[in-house]
Amino acid sequence: MSHLTDEARAPYRRATADLDGPNSLEAIVAANPSRRSLLVNGLFGLSVLPALAACNTDGDPVVTVPPTPTPTPTPTPTPPSFAVNFTSVAANRNDTVTVPAGYTVDVLLKAGDSVETGTPYSGSFPASPAVAEKWAGGNHDGMEYFAFPGVDANNRGLLALNFEYPDFNILMAGNYDPATASADQKAIALSAVGIGVVEISKGSDGKWSVQAGSTYNRRYTGNSAYRAGGPAAGLLSGSIKGMLNNCASGRTPWDTYLTCEETTDNYLDPTKPANDYGWVVEIDPLRELAAPTKRTAMGRFSHENVAFMANADRRVAFYMGDDSTPGCIYKFIPDRAYSATNRAANTDLLDYGTLYVARFNGDGTGEWRALVVGQNGLTAGASDPGNVSQSTTPPAPTIVNFNNQADVLINCQSAARVAGGTVMDRPEWITVAPDNKAVFVTLTNNSGRRVTDPANPRVTNRHGHILKFREEGDSPLATKFSWEIFLLAGDPAWASGGSNLTGNINGDTFSSPDGIRIDPQGRLWVQTDHSVPGTSGASGVSIEDTVGQNAMFYLDQATKQSKRFLVGPVGCEITGLAYTPDLRTFFVNIQHPTGNWPVSGQQPRSSTIVVRRTDNQPVGN
Repeated sequence: MSHLTDEARAPYRRATADLDGPNSLEAIVAANPSRRSLLVNGLFGLSVLPALAACNTDGDPVVTVPPTPTPTPTPTPTPPSFAVNFTSVAANRNDTVTVPAGYTVDVLLKAGDSVETGTPYSGSFPASPAVAEKWAGGNHDGMEYFAFPGVDANNRGLLALNFEYPDFNILMAGNYDPATASADQKAIALSAVGIGVVEISKGSDGKWSVQAGSTYNRRYTGNSAYRAGGPAAGLLSGSIKGMLNNCASGRTPWDTYLTCEETTDNYLDPTKPANDYGWVVEIDPLRELAAPTKRTAMGRFSHENVAFMANADRRVAFYMGDDSTPGCIYKFIPDRAYSATNRAANTDLLDYGTLYVARFNGDGTGEWRALVVGQNGLTAGASDPGNVSQSTTPPAPTIVNFNNQADVLINCQSAARVAGGTVMDRPEWITVAPDNKAVFVTLTNNSGRRVTDPANPRVTNRHGHILKFREEGDSPLATKFSWEIFLLAGDPAWASGGSNLTGNINGDTFSSPDGIRIDPQGRLWVQTDHSVPGTSGASGVSIEDTVGQNAMFYLDQATKQSKRFLVGPVGCEITGLAYTPDLRTFFVNIQHPTGNWPVSGQQPRSSTIVVRRTDNQPVGN
């Protein structure tokens, strides 16, 4: 019991204890029976309720005390059900967001809407880079929802979201060419990448909206300045211009945002040093800790997202995929435990630790190999075997000099291959089960694969697969794991193109799994990113002909049954997933639509949507 509750109840406990004391009604009558008449007519000048008096057989009044009423018990609230009972929506090619019956969809934030106070897009190109710098960027991707201390996060919080690539159709006429672009055009293009942080809240009608003018609303763009931390910081610019290709994302246990650069050069402004890009960037949405920092200890490659696993001792591992064809899977373990009570103590936690690459053995075992200079072949004159999966004729090895840890981190993709990491079919999102007993990775596709291995079993892997592994002892500090292929994507309708196209999905089929997330109730959600239009591999049949447009699915981890939850509009990718703690509100991103969505008659724009049940039950019911 809380001491506050105890103190609040104390006066009432004292009043109850006095009922049988020397001044109680029963004590007065027992000491002097003649006072019964006094009690009938009044007590010290106070009237007494008739219910207190009655007569016995000799005419003397008898005092009776009404019984204390039994309090009505407070009903125990019925806990919400997180069972997945929605009826699958049909595959379709409609130019709208399709959700199950009983659900509603609202558009929260479109490319070109104001994040910081300014003039939003209203049908005309931005008048200047300064105008565009305040807009929501384009190609919304990964995102995370953060609570305010002491505020009900089910009704109000901060949404941090990535902008992967500009929605050029609302920025400028014609195609963007960095070789010929003016300074203003470069600045406008770079304004549309990075991230945005917005304060959002739920109204009395249940709808969510961005709180215009909030002090927390902030853009971090391709024009902003960033610092670097960690072992390779000295080889980067002192003040780095911009971040870009912000693909998927993650968070830390101390509630900072991790945004991931999915490029190792600045292709929007190639004059900038390539080593400044390809990093995980840590940003505090509350702006209490360090300035936005590129964390070089976590390696430089085409980052997709970050997912963490923590134990009871506050030791943590961060898992990352390299979305290259092919790329490896990594994890980073900081040298020390994080503080759960002092956020500031974690400011430099991601600058010190060990980066590992995953090796998947053919017997279902695996190991994490340290990417540390002097270990696992990472020395001067090392031989990089190169991209060994894309041709039956191995490429000629190249010599790479790893003279220090900075060399290892900057040339991380090469270091991973030298150390024996397994090159995978475009590892994209990674998610960790709440109980630490499973880690899932989406391997989106690799149609150019020519040499297989047990973890990547299909040549011309057009439709991708999902891999599951479990750390030894369910520990983030483990250096060994076991693994299995959880699911092969594809559809039986494509069998004429070869068995590698059919997959083994139980239920609603799909191609190219990309976004993946296990929510706090342990429910697994998958989002797809097949090409538009997509080549199925079967003659004359597109991907959309069979499985429709890109969609979001629920996957049962035991039966592997797939249920289609949401279908996006024409031309889009479904990506990004965040939610309120009660799971009654889901935030989903619709990237690069090409039709007449989200506003009829206007340019199509990437957007963040809000998905809710109309009866206010958790999403999934």
